[in-house]
Amino acid sequence: MSDDVRVIVVDDQQLIRESIAALLDIQPGICVVGTAGDGRAAVDLAVTEDPDVVLMDVRMPVLDGIEALGVLRQRNPRTRVVMLTTFDDEEYVVRALKAGASGYLLKDRPAVELAAAVRLAHSGVVQFDPAAAARLASALKPERQGPERPPAQGFGLDLTDREVDVLRLVATGSTNREIAGRLHLSEGTVKNHVSRILGRLGLRDRTQAAVYARDHGLL
Repeated sequence: MSDDVRVIVVDDQQLIRESIAALLDIQPGICVVGTAGDGRAAVDLAVTEDPDVVLMDVRMPVLDGIEALGVLRQRNPRTRVVMLTTFDDEEYVVRALKAGASGYLLKDRPAVELAAAVRLAHSGVVQFDPAAAARLASALKPERQGPERPPAQGFGLDLTDREVDVLRLVATGSTNREIAGRLHLSEGTVKNHVSRILGRLGLRDRTQAAVYARDHGLL
């Protein structure tokens, strides 16, 4: 169907990529338009097929997943790239974030959850597996000593204190539901806060917000 999310699955292990592709292709609203076994082949295929979402392994020959992600962000800027891997190494998570990944997920999730993740990525929601989010939060903590919660005005931010609280939690990979629970807000209110934060700071998505929070010492 024309409104299906078009997906490419990239993994250097043939059995894994074909299994993931087969499981996804039978999920409602998902159409797998191709598979690739390395980052270079993934870029070439994405240019040809123009997918909505690419599920990309991290460690691959020829061109690794994060390098391929960087190339794809330049050549197919509308395509969302979600890293799908067995590695939750801190270095990989941070590199993927900086390269513009729309998510970092581990492979040990059911097909239904993976399909949901693909749909969310297509709609612009950045997702991190809980283990990867923990790695990211650890990596983004500033090494220098300083106030645990610096005031927003100290960074020249046009944000309210509540928006700063939301931004900090966004940067740890928390979902809107998790943020709502932590701050005792409704999910709708959190969604509105996130939209205002992105608009006021001129950011594209939650990934850029996490980088911004780190660079401005908000973690």
